[in-house]
Amino acid sequence: QVQVVESGGGLVPAGGSLRLSCTASGLTLSDYAMGWFRQAPGKEREVVSCIKWSSIDTIYAESVKGRFTISRDSAKNTVYLDMNNLKVEDTAVYFCAAGVAWRPTMCAPLSDYRHWGQGTQVTVSS
Repeated sequence: QVQVVESGGGLVPAGGSLRLSCTASGLTLSDYAMGWFRQAPGKEREVVSCIKWSSIDTIYAESVKGRFTISRDSAKNTVYLDMNNLKVEDTAVYFCAAGVAWRPTMCAPLSDYRHWGQGTQVTVSS
């Protein structure tokens, strides 16, 4: 069966950095894109970034562009989200998702992703 597991969340001061990891199994990752999403309390889940596995094309939400970097390690079946210069407003549960077709101009909508991780909490203190 397909498994998607995030890790790396925690408490970090504003201006700090954090690396999130997501390992997927049971899926041929080269056939799909993967994405990072986040959901703050009382808010809708929103896209953070996505990556096309085969070519490493990437897309970022405007709110994180220049601060976050998505990457992958095919040998480890893992996608990373490197978060730098964190802000209080970045506080959210971060989710990894897999099993979606790549779109060249925007990340696929949440409903298109077939497999989701459990989420990892990122809290940025002021």
